[in-house]
Amino acid sequence: MKADGTQKSFGFHPLFRRDVAARFDRGQITSDAGGLLLRDIEQATGVLSQFSRCFADHRDPELIEHSVYQLVSQRVYGLALGYEDLNDHDQRRHDPLLAVLVGKRDPTGQDRVGKRDQG
Repeated sequence: MKADGTQKSFGFHPLFRRDVAARFDRGQITSDAGGLLLRDIEQATGVLSQFSRCFADHRDPELIEHSVYQLVSQRVYGLALGYEDLNDHDQRRHDPLLAVLVGKRDPTGQDRVGKRDQG
Protein backbone atom coordinates (compact mmCIF):
# COMPACT_ATOMS: atom_id res chain seq x y z
CA MET A 1 0.00 0.00 0.00
CA LYS A 2 1.37 3.41 -0.93
CA ALA A 3 1.58 5.97 1.87
CA ASP A 4 1.37 8.95 -0.49
CA GLY A 5 -2.31 8.44 -1.38
CA THR A 6 -1.71 7.50 -5.03
CA GLN A 7 -2.64 3.81 -4.85
CA LYS A 8 -4.97 2.98 -7.76
CA SER A 9 -6.35 -0.35 -6.56
CA PHE A 10 -6.68 -2.61 -3.53
CA GLY A 11 -7.00 -6.38 -3.73
CA PHE A 12 -9.33 -8.60 -1.69
CA HIS A 13 -9.76 -12.37 -1.34
CA PRO A 14 -10.60 -13.85 -4.77
CA LEU A 15 -14.02 -15.26 -5.63
CA PHE A 16 -13.14 -18.77 -6.80
CA ARG A 17 -10.75 -17.96 -9.70
CA ARG A 18 -11.82 -14.35 -10.16
CA ASP A 19 -9.83 -11.47 -8.72
CA VAL A 20 -11.74 -9.03 -6.52
CA ALA A 21 -10.31 -5.52 -6.33
CA ALA A 22 -11.39 -1.99 -5.49
CA ARG A 23 -10.18 0.37 -8.20
CA PHE A 24 -9.89 4.08 -7.66
CA ASP A 25 -9.11 5.17 -11.21
CA ARG A 26 -12.62 4.70 -12.62
CA GLY A 27 -15.98 6.39 -12.16
CA GLN A 28 -18.23 5.63 -9.22
CA ILE A 29 -19.46 2.05 -9.38
CA THR A 30 -20.79 1.30 -5.88
CA SER A 31 -21.13 2.99 -2.53
CA ASP A 32 -21.04 -0.40 -0.76
CA ALA A 33 -17.37 -1.29 -1.27
CA GLY A 34 -16.95 -1.46 2.51
CA GLY A 35 -18.73 -4.79 2.21
CA LEU A 36 -15.52 -6.19 0.70
CA LEU A 37 -13.76 -5.52 4.01
CA LEU A 38 -16.54 -7.39 5.81
CA ARG A 39 -16.16 -10.26 3.35
CA ASP A 40 -12.43 -10.44 4.10
CA ILE A 41 -13.25 -10.60 7.81
CA GLU A 42 -15.70 -13.43 7.10
CA GLN A 43 -13.02 -15.21 5.04
CA ALA A 44 -10.61 -14.95 7.99
CA THR A 45 -13.02 -15.86 10.80
CA GLY A 46 -15.77 -17.95 9.21
CA VAL A 47 -18.33 -16.45 11.58
CA LEU A 48 -21.15 -16.41 8.98
CA SER A 49 -20.34 -19.94 7.92
CA GLN A 50 -20.58 -21.08 11.55
CA PHE A 51 -23.79 -19.11 12.09
CA SER A 52 -25.44 -20.52 8.96
CA ARG A 53 -24.85 -24.06 10.25
CA CYS A 54 -27.22 -23.25 13.15
CA PHE A 55 -30.17 -23.48 10.73
CA ALA A 56 -31.78 -26.73 9.58
CA ASP A 57 -32.52 -26.66 5.85
CA HIS A 58 -35.70 -28.62 5.10
CA ARG A 59 -35.91 -27.55 1.45
CA ASP A 60 -35.88 -30.03 -1.43
CA PRO A 61 -32.18 -30.25 -2.43
CA GLU A 62 -33.16 -30.50 -6.12
CA LEU A 63 -34.81 -27.07 -5.95
CA ILE A 64 -32.20 -25.15 -3.97
CA GLU A 65 -30.67 -22.21 -5.83
CA HIS A 66 -29.21 -20.36 -2.81
CA SER A 67 -27.54 -22.11 0.11
CA VAL A 68 -28.42 -21.27 3.71
CA TYR A 69 -24.97 -19.67 3.96
CA GLN A 70 -25.78 -17.39 1.01
CA LEU A 71 -29.18 -16.45 2.44
CA VAL A 72 -27.76 -15.68 5.88
CA SER A 73 -24.85 -13.78 4.33
CA GLN A 74 -27.17 -11.69 2.16
CA ARG A 75 -29.18 -10.67 5.20
CA VAL A 76 -26.16 -9.91 7.41
CA TYR A 77 -24.30 -7.98 4.70
CA GLY A 78 -27.50 -6.12 3.85
CA LEU A 79 -27.93 -5.05 7.47
CA ALA A 80 -24.26 -4.06 7.76
CA LEU A 81 -24.51 -1.95 4.59
CA GLY A 82 -27.65 -0.16 5.80
CA TYR A 83 -30.31 -2.13 3.92
CA GLU A 84 -32.36 -3.08 6.95
CA ASP A 85 -35.66 -3.62 5.16
CA LEU A 86 -36.22 -6.96 3.48
CA ASN A 87 -37.83 -5.20 0.52
CA ASP A 88 -34.40 -3.62 -0.17
CA HIS A 89 -33.12 -7.11 -0.94
CA ASP A 90 -35.56 -7.47 -3.82
CA GLN A 91 -33.63 -4.74 -5.65
CA ARG A 92 -30.20 -5.54 -4.15
CA ARG A 93 -30.31 -9.14 -5.40
CA HIS A 94 -29.30 -7.86 -8.85
CA ASP A 95 -26.20 -6.10 -7.46
CA PRO A 96 -22.99 -7.87 -8.58
CA LEU A 97 -21.19 -6.67 -5.43
CA LEU A 98 -23.73 -8.37 -3.15
CA ALA A 99 -23.33 -11.52 -5.25
CA VAL A 100 -19.57 -11.38 -4.66
CA LEU A 101 -20.10 -10.86 -0.93
CA VAL A 102 -22.30 -13.95 -0.57
CA GLY A 103 -20.00 -16.08 -2.74
CA LYS A 104 -22.06 -16.59 -5.89
CA ARG A 105 -19.95 -18.19 -8.64
CA ASP A 106 -21.62 -15.99 -11.27
CA PRO A 107 -21.96 -12.49 -9.77
CA THR A 108 -23.62 -11.11 -12.92
CA GLY A 109 -26.42 -13.69 -12.91
CA GLN A 110 -25.77 -14.62 -16.55
CA ASP A 111 -25.68 -18.33 -15.70
CA ARG A 112 -29.18 -18.12 -14.23
CA VAL A 113 -30.45 -16.15 -17.26
CA GLY A 114 -29.10 -18.85 -19.59
CA LYS A 115 -30.82 -21.62 -17.64
CA ARG A 116 -34.10 -19.69 -17.67
CA ASP A 117 -33.86 -19.19 -21.45
CA GLN A 118 -33.39 -22.94 -21.96
CA GLY A 119 -36.70 -23.58 -20.26
